[in-house]
Amino acid sequence: MLREIRDLGFDFAELSHGIRMVLVPGILDAVAAGEIKISTLHNFCPLPLGVEYPAPNLYEFTAERPRDRELAIKHTLKTFDFAVRVKAPLVVLHLGRMELKDYGGKLEEMLERGERHLPKYQKLLGEAIAKREASRKGAMARLYDTLKIILPEAEKRGLILGCENREAVQETPIESDFENLLRDFDSPNLAYWHDCGHGQIKENLGFIQVTDHLEPLAGRLAGFHIHDVQFPARDHCPPGSGMINYAALKPFVKPEHIKVFELSPRVPVDAAQRGIAHLKSIWGEA
Repeated sequence: MLREIRDLGFDFAELSHGIRMVLVPGILDAVAAGEIKISTLHNFCPLPLGVEYPAPNLYEFTAERPRDRELAIKHTLKTFDFAVRVKAPLVVLHLGRMELKDYGGKLEEMLERGERHLPKYQKLLGEAIAKREASRKGAMARLYDTLKIILPEAEKRGLILGCENREAVQETPIESDFENLLRDFDSPNLAYWHDCGHGQIKENLGFIQVTDHLEPLAGRLAGFHIHDVQFPARDHCPPGSGMINYAALKPFVKPEHIKVFELSPRVPVDAAQRGIAHLKSIWGEA
């Protein structure tokens, strides 16, 4: 797996939330042999024993049951320890969700039918925004309690935690909460992680304008998940094959940021290579 990534021209790889325990010895051997370096881990990594599928939301920091939050913390700390073993400086985190109905799926269906500007779309979007606002406080309080436990553990290990923006309507933090979160946890070890595809989906739905969202977070931005979106919400496509305006994002991109191509396994190698070249032509080699 890691040799395939290296042969595409990458010196670094992210270990994501689909890494099963059986893969760990080979990963450690590859890192020790200098075949590749690890830029980032995505929680939970490796997967808890017995879990055989990608499961970043298996346990949630915002879960109402204390036992579920305890398991989220336990396996997050295991991710931290694995990050240290593979010398990865940053761990990407999903931060939880609220109990809401599937507004996103319904809004996407309406977008596909060309109903974006109809009153019924605006009504449903307004309802989703109102329900998120009404439901966010309890979930955010539980998230804060969890971060108070895991952030000091990250600091001890010298790890940065990348708080990822999410595409699902019910996931936390909502876009307006990121600035408060980073202000309330004023630590260099807590950062914002921007997923380009998720941001575009939220813009398509009508929740944000991506560059306006990024502006106040730019000073705490640590890196990017890079993939494109085909309208309205088909993501993990190669850059240049969708609708993301990478030129508009360029002012936010710094050489020190970590950039991870997060492409679908269905993307052919030649399409991935074209996407990488397309992005480099806009953002530059750095």
